[in-house]
Amino acid sequence: MSTTIAGVFFVLSLVLFVALAYRYFGDYIYRVVTGTRHSFVERVVYRLVGVNPAGEQSWPVYARSVFAFSLLSLLFLYGMTRLQSKLPLSLGLPAMSPHQGWNTAASFVTNTNWQSYAGESTLGHVVQMSGLAVQNFVSAAVGIAVSVALVRGFARSRTQSLGNFWVDLTRITLRVLLPVAVVAAIVLIAGGVVQNLSGGTDVTTLTGATQHIPGGPVASQEVIKELGTNGGGFYNANSAHPFENPTPWTNWIEIFLILLIPFAMPRVFGRMVGDRRQGHAILAVMAILAVASVILVNTFELLHNGTVPSAVHAATEGKEVRFGVSDSATFGAATTLTSTGAVNSFFDSYTALGGMVPMVNMMLGEVAPGGVGSGLYGILMLAVITVFVAGLMVGRTPEYLGKKISSREIKFASLYFLITPATVLIGMAVAMATKNRETMLNVGPHGFSEVLYAFTSAANNNGSAFAGITVNDQWWDTATGLCMVIGRFLPMVFVLALAGSLARQRPVPASAGTLPTYRPLFIGMVVGVVIILVALTFLPALALGPLAEGL
Repeated sequence: MSTTIAGVFFVLSLVLFVALAYRYFGDYIYRVVTGTRHSFVERVVYRLVGVNPAGEQSWPVYARSVFAFSLLSLLFLYGMTRLQSKLPLSLGLPAMSPHQGWNTAASFVTNTNWQSYAGESTLGHVVQMSGLAVQNFVSAAVGIAVSVALVRGFARSRTQSLGNFWVDLTRITLRVLLPVAVVAAIVLIAGGVVQNLSGGTDVTTLTGATQHIPGGPVASQEVIKELGTNGGGFYNANSAHPFENPTPWTNWIEIFLILLIPFAMPRVFGRMVGDRRQGHAILAVMAILAVASVILVNTFELLHNGTVPSAVHAATEGKEVRFGVSDSATFGAATTLTSTGAVNSFFDSYTALGGMVPMVNMMLGEVAPGGVGSGLYGILMLAVITVFVAGLMVGRTPEYLGKKISSREIKFASLYFLITPATVLIGMAVAMATKNRETMLNVGPHGFSEVLYAFTSAANNNGSAFAGITVNDQWWDTATGLCMVIGRFLPMVFVLALAGSLARQRPVPASAGTLPTYRPLFIGMVVGVVIILVALTFLPALALGPLAEGL
């Protein structure tokens, strides 16, 4: 079987199983976020934190709860990194520097999980498990909670309440993320992923020398990573490391886990607004963009354009031989279409245009299907912009799901869209205008691409990197940490503000002039708006980087 045919079967099997999970897992998440009964464990949690589970919150209170929880998480994780040498199971590793501690705390609390360090040689078990792994769960739960709050804004009318953040956070963590992580971790362990708490193992290499291999809770962190909640890994090689991703079928499992929750969320949306066709439409938009990305990155890598790849008839540099070019390219597309940021090959070694596709995936706003929760609220904000544009074309006040999209709503949606590109482009401009460009390991368009990718990844909370740039100094740690925080929390303000504005409205009956938002016309319009907005925003930067190199 040729590499191309094997790659096609690999992708088709993923599509089949993700399609099956869309309905059943989406229905399960729907029951979790809409149920009224609380388990014993949940009631204990509410009592410990002093929360009334029956009390609901307006959008400002919901937002303050999100930010208060995230700020406390940031301070707690920063403290752990700075006090590591005094913690048990530190493996004798020193504390992080102030700037790297800030970067790491900001990274994991924002669900970016960018790592400017090698995990196995920098952090001990307590920080890895009690700090990073905990944030892998709760930061992902925060994203899902915010998306659910936005959907409640569409589904409810004449009310101030959007639910209770603390209830949403607890339920999503205990009923969705933890159970899936436990089951998937067992599957990965069966596939050969290491799971232990040893300080390391001495093994004899082929030369007869003794090599120290650090151990750790790899399987647990690997499954958390592939649930779309972690771009980092226990080992610096990430999912290219055989301890984290040993076989082609564990590679398939990891990609499936990456896509599982984001692709299930449109089902939750459709059921909560009482029209499953709306969920199908949003799913179709995500699927069109995702399939196009997978096809493009596979095409560019399998055609292996470029002097050296053409000479050797393959673009295998930077690829893991266990997976091959196609499966590596599919993994790269999946991890940047979502906010996972894991890698099983290195984008810096991709062909020029092949490396551009993961970058563009993030520039789309990671909405195809996007991060856990953030993908759904991102595509819904773009759908609001699409409805507004369509309303202008026919000269009437636009409506979406029975809610008017007036100047107030479109301002929230527009500001949401503008924040991340502004963060990326300003950060990149400052880096290129200062001596920090000296940290690039390459020059010319490729070096420019490394910087552009770094800020795109940080501001979009992805966590992957071109890996051809040194980003572990004071300036880079501070700058990318700020980008992560701005790119995560400022857009959430506009998401929740829009949700509050929609929830207060009185439903508008559909009329002959109402745009049906579940038909192919609307699906095509949303896809077009997403592509056009990204092209208008990032095309000049892309022209100076990957396009210049590729052409």
